[in-house]
Amino acid sequence: MLPVGRLMIEHRLIERMMKLMRLELESIRKENKADMQFLTAAVDFLKIYADKCHHGKEEEILFKVLEEKPLAPEHRKMIDDLLNDHVASRRTVEALGAAKEEYEKGDQITIKDIEHFLQVMLELYAQHIEKEDKHFFLPAMEYLNKQEQEKMLRSFRSFDQSFIHEVYKNVVERWSDKKGGV
Repeated sequence: MLPVGRLMIEHRLIERMMKLMRLELESIRKENKADMQFLTAAVDFLKIYADKCHHGKEEEILFKVLEEKPLAPEHRKMIDDLLNDHVASRRTVEALGAAKEEYEKGDQITIKDIEHFLQVMLELYAQHIEKEDKHFFLPAMEYLNKQEQEKMLRSFRSFDQSFIHEVYKNVVERWSDKKGGV
């Protein structure tokens, strides 16, 4: 398997979440209320899986390796564009999370913000995934020889293995701070 094959498999799971988010958006537009449990799960998924895990592998492994290669200008620009998408995604997820929290406190006006940020995420991920899957990933692999590709796959596996420990270490640290340090 090519290293980008692993990333494309992750895209399929992200697309499934996007379909669920689209259903939630349609429900909000029809009923003018949001499912807080779903939004909490969606924000968590976007922060942890889509950003820290998936974008983490792209930024910390794939892009770093490629930046050391003599990339064609269009591929170098594509990396910059993809990184900008990641930043936009992080900002939108933070804004969605903040709007969700205000809505939970009873601020009904923020339902429109939730709608807006869900729509932005749906549009952003649709174009971002298409950019990577159809225009960047396979051409990027041409810069790597077989040994570099195998090393990248090992790096992805190592990243994933250590990732879960980092996620839950952070959970304990956040709660420790809230509970007065344990």
